[in-house]
Amino acid sequence: MAKTEEKAGKAKAGDSAGDPAEASTLGYEQARDELVEVVRRLEAGGTTLEESLALWERGEELAKVCRRWLEGARARLDAALAETAEGDEEGGGNGGS
Repeated sequence: MAKTEEKAGKAKAGDSAGDPAEASTLGYEQARDELVEVVRRLEAGGTTLEESLALWERGEELAKVCRRWLEGARARLDAALAETAEGDEEGGGNGGS
């Protein structure tokens, strides 16, 4: 969690935490956890307008990373299911009673 707080702190300071290149290298769980922290900080309030905007922008980037991971997982699952269905069709029609 220290990493999440550190990155959220960078966003607060207006550092490079909002860098899209950095966000794209995150794994799904890392991006999701950091996004949860960003949302928590935004909901808690007490930040300046500038800090809130930096957090919002970071949250948008993190949401895109999560979306890409989920879309990739969906595509892999669909491909595996299609492959299984093709195997069932090829083997299921022959040799019945």
